Amino acid sequence: MTLSQAALPSRSLTTNTLMVLAGTVLLALSAQISVPMFPVPMTLQTLAISLIGLTYGSRLAAVTLIAYLAEGAMGLPVFANASAGPAPLFGPTSGFLWGFVGMAWLTGFMVERGFDRGFVKLFIAAIVPGMLLFVPGVAALKLVTGLEWHAAMMAGMVPFLIGAVVKAAIAAMAVKAGWSMLDRR
Repeated sequence: MTLSQAALPSRSLTTNTLMVLAGTVLLALSAQISVPMFPVPMTLQTLAISLIGLTYGSRLAAVTLIAYLAEGAMGLPVFANASAGPAPLFGPTSGFLWGFVGMAWLTGFMVERGFDRGFVKLFIAAIVPGMLLFVPGVAALKLVTGLEWHAAMMAGMVPFLIGAVVKAAIAAMAVKAGWSMLDRR
């Protein structure tokens, strides 16, 4: 069971729509907290995605990420550094952007399969999809830029590994705290 299912056991279409909207706002804000690096900026998006996946579950998390990508494609400045339009979806960071959908879905799927309580389980549910995000991210970076595999990994993965672990830990702690608050209620 996800945290949102426990907190809101009978969600309506309106509630789910508002949750998707709130998730896309969180993603857009997290994308603007950025350390400018080239060609892949370091943002807090993966933290937001982990939080969404850990709390929403697989389907609602994936829908939230698809809505986020659609907002950006339509021209809303939701991507890193307030970028928008189709260019980011086909540029050096495209593998990460498209991979966000899979990351959110897998995180939620793991929670639905029993990784829903306790720091260690929540951390595993956040870190595994976070690490798998590097597969499409680095592959697209290599494809779009023409970098060799080693160079693509050095630009699109290695600088982000410690941050991925820290973000997964923060997400796990936050959701564990949410469960504790809900249990006390």
